[in-house]
Amino acid sequence: MQDEAFMRIAIALANEAANLGEVPVGAIVVKEGQIIGKGRNAPISLNDPTAHAEIQAMREAAQHLGNYRLVGCTLYVTLEPCAMCSGAIQHARIARLVYGASDPKTGCCGSVVNLMAEQKLNHHCVVSHGVLADECGALLSDFFRQRRLAKSNG
Repeated sequence: MQDEAFMRIAIALANEAANLGEVPVGAIVVKEGQIIGKGRNAPISLNDPTAHAEIQAMREAAQHLGNYRLVGCTLYVTLEPCAMCSGAIQHARIARLVYGASDPKTGCCGSVVNLMAEQKLNHHCVVSHGVLADECGALLSDFFRQRRLAKSNG
């Protein structure tokens, strides 16, 4: 399935983030079967609270297209987007969002709130979730387990 193949690329980006000490989230933007933007979490290394994987991927895609509107694009991300990223997805006019693991603490595509289904907002994208969810979730669980272990070992 095409969604799984693209999600595996996002997972590879999430692994890159983890190797750099960032929370392991990866994202790609695809248009007409071609990857036009890639991103991985980088708030720590860039000292930028907006440097989430989704934002990074959408910035690169917008530069590629020469347009801030990403009409007809699909965003693949390993973790359910937060409020900031959900808002950016809507402003960019992403057509479809595909995410792996749900985020019960900050997820804004159904877990905590569902900004993608909010009728008062003027843009809605199609949302598919749970693509390689176990693998995406394991990345996060392993990362935070390692951090807790390192903290307890001093």
